[in-house]
Amino acid sequence: MAFVITLFLSVIFTAPTIYLAKKFHIVTDKKKRTHPAHTHTGVVPRGGGAPIFLAILISTLLFLPMNKLLFGILIACLLLVIMGLLDDYYDLSPYLRFFINLWISALVIGFGLGIPYISNPLGGVIHLDQWKITFDLFGTHSILILADIVGIVWLTWIMNMVNWSKGVDGQLPGFVAITAFFLGLLSQRFSAHDISARSVEIFSFIVAGSFVGFLPFNFYPQKIMPGYGGGALAGFLLGVLSILSFGKLGTAILILAIPTMDAVYTILRRLRKKQSPFRADWGHFHHRLLELGWGKRRIAVFYWSVSFILGVSSLFLKGLEKMIAFLMIAILLLIFMLIIEKVKKVSV
Repeated sequence: MAFVITLFLSVIFTAPTIYLAKKFHIVTDKKKRTHPAHTHTGVVPRGGGAPIFLAILISTLLFLPMNKLLFGILIACLLLVIMGLLDDYYDLSPYLRFFINLWISALVIGFGLGIPYISNPLGGVIHLDQWKITFDLFGTHSILILADIVGIVWLTWIMNMVNWSKGVDGQLPGFVAITAFFLGLLSQRFSAHDISARSVEIFSFIVAGSFVGFLPFNFYPQKIMPGYGGGALAGFLLGVLSILSFGKLGTAILILAIPTMDAVYTILRRLRKKQSPFRADWGHFHHRLLELGWGKRRIAVFYWSVSFILGVSSLFLKGLEKMIAFLMIAILLLIFMLIIEKVKKVSV
C-alpha cells in the first residue's frame, strides 16, 4: 500500500512540476546552457527532485511513526531538493555542491544515523563504534568518531556516484527504485538504529514507489529531468537505506555495480588527464554506450536489468560471495571501458 500510494503521489506531483518548471524557466536549453555531459536535445524541464520528495514526505507521514532520526532524514532530503532547485536554475559551482553535500551528510549523522558497524565479508561485523567522545550539554551526549566519519563519507560518495548516472532518459529512476526495493527486502533482519526493521522496509518501498512514479515522465523521450536535486536525493536515500538495513553498504555497492565503477573510472580518468574530478565531461559509461550506437531506451533498460539481476543475487549471496561477485563485475566493466576508450582513440 505504501508503495502504490507513493507511486500515485509521485505521478500526481510530477505533471504540475513540468508546467511550473517551464513557467519559471527551470529548464535545460542547449542553446543557452552548454553542458558537456548532456545527451538530450531541445528544451527539457528540470527540478525532478521536487515531486519525488513531496511523494516521499506525504507517504512517510502517513505510514511511518515519526521520530528524531526520521525527522532528520526528511530535513536533509528537503535541503538537498532546495539545493537542487537552485542548481537547476543558477548552475551552482560543483565545489559548492560538494561541500553542501558534506554538510547535509553531517547534519543527518547528527540526528543519529551513523554507521556503528558494517557486515564483515568474512563473517560477523566490523565495529566502528569503539572510539567515542562523551560530553555533557543539556544532557549526556556521545559522538562516535569513526562511525560518524565513515557515515559522512559514505553518504557524500553515494550521492555523487548515483547522481553521475542520470545522463540518459529513464536511467536513474529505474535502477534507484530497484535498489531501494531490494534493500527493503534485505532489511528484515533487524536495524541498528532507533527505527524498526519493519519501518525501514516500508520506507524502502516508499522510496521505490516515488521513483517508479517519476519514471514514465523521465523515460525516453523525457518530459522532465531529475536535475541535481533528483540525482543527489536518489543517492542520499540509497545511502540512508543501506545504513538502516543493518549496514548493508556492500549490498548497495553490488546492486549499484555499474554506477560505482563508472564513478571510480571517471575520477581516475579525470585525474590522469590532470582535470578536476568535480568538473563534468563527456566520458561516463552511458556516453560510451551511446558512442557504440546504443539507443537511450536500451541503455536505461540495461542499467535496470543489471541492477535487478544483482539485486536478486544479493538475496542469496553471503558477504564474501558478494565481494567476489562485485570484483568480477568491476573487472569486466573496467576492461570494457578501457577497450571502448582505446577504440575511440584509434578511430580518432
